[in-house]
Amino acid sequence: MLLCLFFLLSLFLTFIDNGSAGITSAFIRTKFPSVDIPLENEVLSVPNGYNAPQQVHITQGDYDGEAVIISWVTADEPGSSEVRYGLSEGKYDVTVEGTLNNYTFYKYESGYIHQCLVTGLQYDTKYYYEIGKGDSARKFWFETPPKVDPDASYKFGIIGDLGQTYNSLSTLQHYMASGAKSVLFVGDLSYADRYQYNDVGVRWDTFGRLVEQSTAYQPWIWSAGNHEIEYFPSMGEVVPFRSFLSRYPTPYRASKSSNPLWYAIRKASAHIIVLSSYSPFVKYTPQWHWLKQEFKRVNREKTPWLIVLMHVPIYNSNEAHFMEGESMRSAYERWFVKYKVDVIFAGHVHAYERSYRISNIHYNVSGGDAYPVPDKAAPIYITVGDGGNSEGLASTFRDPQPEYSAFREASYGHSTLDIKNRTHAIYHWNRNDDGNNITTDSFTLHNQYWGSGLRRRKLNKNHLNSVISERPFTARF
Repeated sequence: MLLCLFFLLSLFLTFIDNGSAGITSAFIRTKFPSVDIPLENEVLSVPNGYNAPQQVHITQGDYDGEAVIISWVTADEPGSSEVRYGLSEGKYDVTVEGTLNNYTFYKYESGYIHQCLVTGLQYDTKYYYEIGKGDSARKFWFETPPKVDPDASYKFGIIGDLGQTYNSLSTLQHYMASGAKSVLFVGDLSYADRYQYNDVGVRWDTFGRLVEQSTAYQPWIWSAGNHEIEYFPSMGEVVPFRSFLSRYPTPYRASKSSNPLWYAIRKASAHIIVLSSYSPFVKYTPQWHWLKQEFKRVNREKTPWLIVLMHVPIYNSNEAHFMEGESMRSAYERWFVKYKVDVIFAGHVHAYERSYRISNIHYNVSGGDAYPVPDKAAPIYITVGDGGNSEGLASTFRDPQPEYSAFREASYGHSTLDIKNRTHAIYHWNRNDDGNNITTDSFTLHNQYWGSGLRRRKLNKNHLNSVISERPFTARF
């Protein structure tokens, strides 16, 4: 009897290891229709005061987390581009002057866009800052990350395809209650391109006011999606990414990138690479050359966690956008496996899905496995294009569920990645369950570099003992 039970258990574990025990959730969402929040709603309102700064957002401003870029818009006149900041609320010891620009889109004229690089910050410190002048001045705060260190703990949020619906607001508010310190955003911000003429610019403004409740207080690490392209020949607009690049700066030069759409940062114990799915990326292109060099700059002794962001998922079993990531997979998957990327986050598909560790690097047109196979050196691929946008959910998954797919569900939500030390991180996907925040998929992520048996044995026992005692996890990878 015991021998029979042992055989059955071994067979079950074999199915799990081979990625054939995936789950397709049967949850069906019932509330919060996917319509944009009306312009008159208070969450989109302009702040009080003449020419008051609005649409405030910050992002990391350098490679290692000692700088931020603070951006905002003034609607009535240019006003001041100064940022005043310090270590105490209301006491601003340092003043930094920013830059000013604006742009047009069709006949829409943007407000005055201010961007200010604040450098020389202390790690793991709370700063208070003020922008604007007189009675219209506004005050905020932000926290810098800990110094780059292999055992620095840090909690990220992951959001994609957000938009500005009531579902978007639900996702945003649930994320803000998560305790995460920074957002990794995987593209498709405002969905303003679903409008025409001047309304495109108007809806960029309302999106900025909607997310300000979070973006003014913590850095969002931006990547661009297809809804940022905004190619409208009928309106005379043929320059891709004009609105996005005018409004949302990135620290691309700090990682020796030639383009704001692809770049890298280091934060705490993580090295984060942002790729552009809608820029040239095949061999010999600027993005290809840059990524080749950036992987060589990764030092897993200092930043054990290697995370990649992109918009179009490489592995996706939804009928929506199925195999659209195949060209980038062909270009970069070998590097992802070679450098043992821990996890790759993508959006685009308006649903949630997590893969097993698999790869398809042995196939070529003349031979090799023509399908994904289990690969312990490969990343886990996670699609989080479920932020809440007005296009609605992608509810049709391919049947049967592919062996590479571990869990999938067509619901809105957000994810968190809570890095504990160099060996372990805790991942959660949180469903907006008809307005409630429900943890639906979770697991312990083992670091691809320090999680190997040889390196794990070399670690001080305290590293392993520092993993949190609570373990409400569904799986280990």
